[in-house]
Amino acid sequence: MGVESLLVFILIGAIAGWLAGLIVSGFGFGLIGNIIVGIVGAFIAGWLFPRIGLSIGGGIIASIIHATIGAIILLVLVRVLKRA
Repeated sequence: MGVESLLVFILIGAIAGWLAGLIVSGFGFGLIGNIIVGIVGAFIAGWLFPRIGLSIGGGIIASIIHATIGAIILLVLVRVLKRA
């Protein structure tokens, strides 16, 4: 993985984590936290979507949407577990 790929990966994670934090109100983790939430969300969606037969497409926008959906799933799970 080159430096450019790593920077794009981090940027997509940051955007996805920020969007997920806006959608799931009450969650704000700062820049580093948003990057981590976005990257973990991308892994969650990358694991889950093929199993349910969902495909968003390719490109940066699709990657951001993909990671955002996964990050939303992650934040909702964190919220449910915090209440339990």
